[in-house]
Amino acid sequence: MSLDEVQDVRTADADPAGKTAPAEIPETAEAAEADETAKSRGGSWAALRPLLLRMHFYAGLLIAPLLFLAAATGLLYAGSWQAEKIIYADELTVARVGESLVPLSAQVEAAKSVAPQGEVVSVWLAPDAEATTRVIMESEGLAEGETLTVFVDPYTAEVRGQLTTAGDALPLRAWLSEFHSSLQLGEFGRNYSELAASWMWVVALGGLALWIGRRRKRKSQLVVPDRKATGRRRTLSWHGVVGIWSVVGLVALSATGLTWSKYAGENIGQLQDSLGGATPSVSAALKPGGTDAGADEHAGHTMPDGEEMAPAPAGADVGLDKAVAAARVAGVTEDLRVTLPAKGKGYVIKEQDKQVPVHLDAVAIDPADGRVIDELRFAEHPLLAKMTRFGIDLHMGTTFGLANQIALAALAVAVMFLVFWGYRMWWLRRPTKGRRLSVGRAQPRGAWRKLPVTMVLPLAAVTVVVGWFVPLLGISLVAFLAVDVLLGFVAGRRAKAAGAPAA
Repeated sequence: MSLDEVQDVRTADADPAGKTAPAEIPETAEAAEADETAKSRGGSWAALRPLLLRMHFYAGLLIAPLLFLAAATGLLYAGSWQAEKIIYADELTVARVGESLVPLSAQVEAAKSVAPQGEVVSVWLAPDAEATTRVIMESEGLAEGETLTVFVDPYTAEVRGQLTTAGDALPLRAWLSEFHSSLQLGEFGRNYSELAASWMWVVALGGLALWIGRRRKRKSQLVVPDRKATGRRRTLSWHGVVGIWSVVGLVALSATGLTWSKYAGENIGQLQDSLGGATPSVSAALKPGGTDAGADEHAGHTMPDGEEMAPAPAGADVGLDKAVAAARVAGVTEDLRVTLPAKGKGYVIKEQDKQVPVHLDAVAIDPADGRVIDELRFAEHPLLAKMTRFGIDLHMGTTFGLANQIALAALAVAVMFLVFWGYRMWWLRRPTKGRRLSVGRAQPRGAWRKLPVTMVLPLAAVTVVVGWFVPLLGISLVAFLAVDVLLGFVAGRRAKAAGAPAA
């Protein structure tokens, strides 16, 4: 997937013997081969290829820095899962695995004793024998979306530490997550990641078409780098092969990244809801006549996952331990996270095991008598809701655990190399090595005029629809076109003044 497959004056590279070729030569064999490939295929591809070349060139040239940033910060985030296990080992693990567990209520009391200013809103049970219990609190002085987490040894009720967290992310991963999504620049910074995600699939699929459309001596060169090539052709070979091996992952990252972006994410959410794919939630509402029935669920506190909580209602309460026991009897057993009752609501106990095979069932428990008042199985979720869940978890590196995180890191490294190789080809294709500031030129303008009307109209319609659905893609594309038209106008005026045809 080359960043630039320009068919103009080229720069020759050093030959295999190490001798330097002439500084400037006309139409190289590579250019002639590209032309011959397009002509031999004929038809729609011959007309479409120049347009794809120009689009891939400008998109790669202008969006590549954002893609590089997103990949570099994503690489750091992919490694943060393992890093936090090392950095926060004292908080996350117990000193010694005991024979029996201390009641959850006692663990919560231990957490309150070291953070009396906090208000407990949730308890996350230890997911394995060596892990600590997390008691989630809201406390004054924390930023929006942050909570105070106290880590308690479930065997001794010893407090192992306390940290400011965001959702399930500890400080390091929370910071890197924000760095990846916004470069720590707030709402304005989120535009960078959404712009990168909006263009990544366009660049990847356009490059895929260009790489497959090239004529090659051996079919194996489609998926294996040409080791005999030198100079720019060698760089192009690596760029194309790594791109074709990465394209599925890049498109997946682009699509899943857009699902929680600001502008495109809103459109995706609306489309998903309209197609009946909204993510359902368990109902914890108590029956009329119950304690504080009918009160507003959202009055009070905001949980890390977006649920708003209030202090537990007055009246009978079976307690945390019996509520969890009732959930286990109902089949909700893996990686439990308990949300304390809000006004007019019961306990909400959810599984949060996102690693395959996932366990994401949920139940609501009546605090008065410990009965199950509602249950929701992940198997009952609409297909689109499941796909969204799996897509987000794959993007975050949780679905397949360490293997998932390694795959994300590999994709991030691949993107950084693709960007580097793309710019290197742009530099190597400059008209002359004697002009240090010269660079490769794009495919000549006017490629779209060669397309048949039966292709131009559908392409234009699809572009408009996609540009509206993914706003930052549409806005940036219009900006690119405006700049390109302006540059074409200036070049035409200069050519006219010089008495020569415009380039």
